[in-house]
Amino acid sequence: MRTVRDASGDRYLLVKRSGDSSRVRDPRTGEEQYLPNAELTFDGTDEAPLSVAATGVPEPVRRVVSAAHDDRSLGLLVELADRGPLSAVELLDAYDLCESDLHGLLTEFRAAGLLVETTVHGERGYDATDVTRRAVASLRERE
Repeated sequence: MRTVRDASGDRYLLVKRSGDSSRVRDPRTGEEQYLPNAELTFDGTDEAPLSVAATGVPEPVRRVVSAAHDDRSLGLLVELADRGPLSAVELLDAYDLCESDLHGLLTEFRAAGLLVETTVHGERGYDATDVTRRAVASLRERE
C-alpha cells in the first residue's frame, strides 16, 4: 500500500490504481472514492502507509493506546482522569500494583505526556493531563 496526496495536500491511502483514476481511502473517515490520477501525487511520502492509516484516530487516543500496554495500565489512566489528582500513597493503597510496577507505569505515562507530577495533601502525586482526559472521553464515546 502507498500513500498519495491530492492537489490540496490531503493524504490518502491508495487502494487501487487504474489508468485514469485511483481508488483512495481517507484515513480520517475510512471512506473510499475515485480521484483522477492527474490530481494525485504518487511519489513517495515521508510517512509509512500504516502510520497514515492511524491518523484516522484522534491524537490523544493514539497516545494513550500506544502507552497503555494492558487493561491494568489503561485502567490507571482512566482512574487518574476520573479521580485525579491522587497521591502516590493513595495509588498504592487503592490498586493492585506493587511499588515498582506503579513507578514504572507512572514514569512511562509522564514521558508520554499523559500524566503530570503534582502535590496532593503535601505528598507527591500525579494527575492526568488534558490529553489523557480527552482520550478517555473519546474512548468512552465509541462504545
